[in-house]
Amino acid sequence: MTYKERLAAIRSQMKGEGVSAYIIPSADPHISEYVPDRYKCIEFASGFTGSAGTLVITEEAAHLWTDARYFVQANEQLAGTGFELAKLQVQNAPEYISWLAERLPEGATVAFDGKLISVSLAQLLESQLTPIGFEISSDRDYLEPIWHNRPELPAVPAYILGEDVVGESLESKLERLRAALKKQRAEYHLISSLDDMAWLFNMRGSDVKCNPVVLSFALISQEKAMLFIDAAKFSEEDRARLKKAGVELETYDMIERAVAAIPGSSILVDPRRNCYALYKELPKEVRVIQETNPTTHFKAVKNEVEVAHTRTTMVKDGVALTRFFKWLEENIGKTKITELTVVDKVREFRAQQEGFVGESFDTISGYKAHGALPHYRVTEESDVELQPDGLFLVDSGGQYTSGTTDITRVVSLGNLTEEESIDYTLVLKGMIDGSTARYPKGSKGYQIDAISRKPLWDYARNYGHGTGHGVGFFLNVHEGPHVLNPTPTAVDLELGMISSVEPGLYRNGKHGIRIENLVLTVQDETNEFGEFYTFEHLTMALIDTTPVKKDLLEAHQIKWLNEYHQQVIERLGPHLNEDELAWLKEKAKPI
Repeated sequence: MTYKERLAAIRSQMKGEGVSAYIIPSADPHISEYVPDRYKCIEFASGFTGSAGTLVITEEAAHLWTDARYFVQANEQLAGTGFELAKLQVQNAPEYISWLAERLPEGATVAFDGKLISVSLAQLLESQLTPIGFEISSDRDYLEPIWHNRPELPAVPAYILGEDVVGESLESKLERLRAALKKQRAEYHLISSLDDMAWLFNMRGSDVKCNPVVLSFALISQEKAMLFIDAAKFSEEDRARLKKAGVELETYDMIERAVAAIPGSSILVDPRRNCYALYKELPKEVRVIQETNPTTHFKAVKNEVEVAHTRTTMVKDGVALTRFFKWLEENIGKTKITELTVVDKVREFRAQQEGFVGESFDTISGYKAHGALPHYRVTEESDVELQPDGLFLVDSGGQYTSGTTDITRVVSLGNLTEEESIDYTLVLKGMIDGSTARYPKGSKGYQIDAISRKPLWDYARNYGHGTGHGVGFFLNVHEGPHVLNPTPTAVDLELGMISSVEPGLYRNGKHGIRIENLVLTVQDETNEFGEFYTFEHLTMALIDTTPVKKDLLEAHQIKWLNEYHQQVIERLGPHLNEDELAWLKEKAKPI
C-alpha cells in the first residue's frame, strides 16, 4: 500500500465507526521516545521517520504536528503522502487539541489507541474536549488491520549488570523505592517506562535500537516485586539472581490482568510514563496517586561508581573521535567521503574501544545545508559528498558497558565565510558560558538555558531546540526528569546529574552549528549566601578552533578553551600513538 492508500484505509475505518478525528502519537505501551519497529506507527502511516511527532487525521485534513527540529525533514518526507506539516510553536505541546476544538462539530468523536497515549495526554484531551461536547474513544486501533507483516516484538537476550558496574544492588534499589512509596502512602506502584525498569532491576538488553532496554513492566508493593517480561531473555544464572532478590517473573502480556486484579488500596502511577489503556484497567475502588516515578529521580543522580565509569568512558570516546577527525582531515579531498561514510567511520573507531555496545542514537552527519537540520538522518537518497569547503556537523554518541556518550562537533573543511565564522564563535561562546556557569543550589534547567542563549541573543540570534537534556548511565541518551530548555520545568539540578549543554544556530539552506559537551553537576562553594554548584566537564574531545573569531571571545572564554584543550591532551594522550598525539597537540594549541 502507498501512504495515500494507508491514509484512505484509516479514514474508511473512521467513517464506518463515526469517528471524526484519529490521533496517532509517536509512542509505544511504555510511552518511549524511541520505539521498537512494531510501534513505528507514524513512519508506517506517513513515512516520517523523526523521533517526535503526532499524526492527526480528520475527514478533510491529515497533519503531522512536530517541532522546529524536523520542519525541513517533515516537508520532504511527507511529499505525496496526503499528510501535511503542522508546525508546533512549542516543542512537545499538544497544540492540535485546540485545532480540533475549533474545527470539529459538537458531538464529534476523537479517537486513539490507548496503548500509545500517556495518561496525562489522554486526561488533557478529555478535560479540554468533553466540556465542549466531544466524545473521546480510547480503544481504536486502525493500524493493525492494514499493517500486513507488522514486525513482532523483539526476543533478544537480556542480562543483569553487577554492582561493580552500577554501584548499587537490586535489593538496595527496591528498598529505596519502597521507602518512597511509603512516604507517598502508596501500597502499589506501576512502572512501564523502560529506562526506569532497566535502572531498577539492573538489567540491560537491546529491544530498542540504540537504547539498552528490555520490554517489560513492573508492579511493586511492600511485599512483592513482580517483573512482567519474557523470562527466556534471561540466563538461568540471572533468573536465580532475580529470585534471590525477591523478584517474581510473570509473562509480558499478563500485566493488564495483574493491574485489573489489584485489591482496593492505593497505587502510584506516573501519568507521563504509563499508557492510558493500563490506567483504565485499574479497579475503580483503587486510589490513584499521580506522581513522577521515584526511580526517575533516583537514576538521574549518578553514584560515585557510575561517575567514575563515565569519566573512563569519555576518554574512550575522545580517543575514537580524535582518530576520526584526524582521518577526516587527512583524507578530505583525496578520497570520496560522504555523509554515510562518516556514519560508518565514526562507528568503526568507537567499535575499537573496549566495552563498546553500539550507538546511543543514529549519528547525525550533516554537511553544509544538511547541518541546518538539527535531527537530520542521512539516507542513501539524501547522502552527499563532503568537499574541502564549508562546515560539517557530526552529532554522535556511544553506548558502552561503562557509560553513555553524546557529543556534537562542527569542523571547518575549508574556505569559511565571515558569517560561518561569526555563527560558530557565538555558539561556542554559548556552550562555554552555559557549561561553566556557577549557580545556587535549587537552580533549574531553564536558568542554564538562558545563560547559554545570551551570547546568541546579544546578536539577535537563537535556536529552536532545548539547550540540554539528562543522560543515562549505559541507558537512554535522553533522560529526565531534568532538562535544560525554556520551559519552566520545576526540577532542581542536583549533585550527580549528567546533562548535555548544546546550543546551536541554523541557517536553512546554508549551514548548521551545534557544539555539545556532557557535564556533571558538582559542588562549587558554600558561603553566607548559600550553596553554589557548577559543572565538571565530562566530554573530552577536540573543539575545532579554525572557525573561531578570537576578537568575539571574552578573556574568560579564551582561558577556558585553552585549559580545556590542555586537559583533553593530558587525558587522551596516554591512549594515543605518537602520530595521533602530535596531531591533537597541533590542533589543540592555545589560541
